[in-house]
Amino acid sequence: MRILPVVAAVTAAFLVVACSTPTPPKGVTVVNNFDATRYLGTWYEIARFDHRFERGLEKVTATYSLRDDGGINVINKGYNPDRGMWQKTEGKAYFTGDPNRAALKVSFFGPFYGGYNVIALDREYRHALVCGPDRDYLWILSRTPTISDEMKQQMLAIATREGFEVNKLIWVKQPGA
Repeated sequence: MRILPVVAAVTAAFLVVACSTPTPPKGVTVVNNFDATRYLGTWYEIARFDHRFERGLEKVTATYSLRDDGGINVINKGYNPDRGMWQKTEGKAYFTGDPNRAALKVSFFGPFYGGYNVIALDREYRHALVCGPDRDYLWILSRTPTISDEMKQQMLAIATREGFEVNKLIWVKQPGA
C-alpha cells in the first residue's frame, strides 16, 4: 500500500523536471518577428521524432486558436489504426516572453509545461519546424498534408544545422501522401 504514494511522488517529480523547462535547446534560435495570428489554424504533422504520446498515430493535425486570456488553445488529433479510432488531446500555450519571439510553453496536463519553439517558418506561414525543450523533440509541420521535396530538404537542412538527428524522424502517414 505504501508503494502507490511513492510511485505517485516519483512520477510527479519526473514530470516537473521533464516539463518545467520550456526554453529552447542550448544553441537553437527561435523565429523572431513572429505573428501568432498568422500561425493560428490547422497544421498537418509531416514528420516527428518518436514519442510515447504520439506513437503509431497517423493523419495527425494540430489546431491553434486564441484563448480569452491571451494564450493559445491547442488541439492535437491523430488516427490510431491499431484501435481504429481518433485520439484527441487539448492543451494551452503561452509565450515565455516577448510574443514576437516564437518561444512558447505548452501544457496538456495541469500545471506542467513543456517547450514549443518554432525554429523555422516560411514567409507565408505554410511550413514550420518546431522543437521542444531539448533535441529529443522535433516536428515538421505544414498547412497541407504533403510537402514538396524541396521544402523537405530545406527543413532537414535547418534541423541538421541546429543539431537534430534527422535520421530519427518518423514520416507521418497523411491523406494524399
